[in-house]
Amino acid sequence: MNLNEEVEILKGVPLFAKMEPAKLKLLAFTGERMTFGTGQEVCHQGDPGDAMYVILGGVANVLIDTPKGQLQVAQLRKNGFFGETAILCDAPRNATISASESLLTLKISKDMFYRLVAEFPSMAIEMMRELAHRVEDTNQKLREATANKAA
Repeated sequence: MNLNEEVEILKGVPLFAKMEPAKLKLLAFTGERMTFGTGQEVCHQGDPGDAMYVILGGVANVLIDTPKGQLQVAQLRKNGFFGETAILCDAPRNATISASESLLTLKISKDMFYRLVAEFPSMAIEMMRELAHRVEDTNQKLREATANKAA
């Protein structure tokens, strides 16, 4: 995958949709491309959050540790992203991310992430939207799980 293809993918990520092409090119150039094989962990729940990732290709599983083992709570695909919560909260990672199939990501450092948010307020708004959707999805799953236990 070349730089221009990565820029095209980044245009499709809601976080970056309003950024000008030159900035997207800089982001694609400065980000670190990382490939993960099926089953390989990208990051582990509890690890420090030093970067966020944008999925350029493939599928990632979002797994949460429970007393009964890992529970898959979501899957992320091309144009998806993860890792932003640990950066924003300066907290450990709240989930393990592993490759469901061959996975290509763009790793964006914490410093670059903060520069982007400062320069593009629209990115912060899109991030808040995405985080709100994730909270609502989680709440819905909890309601369903609680209703199933009560039944």
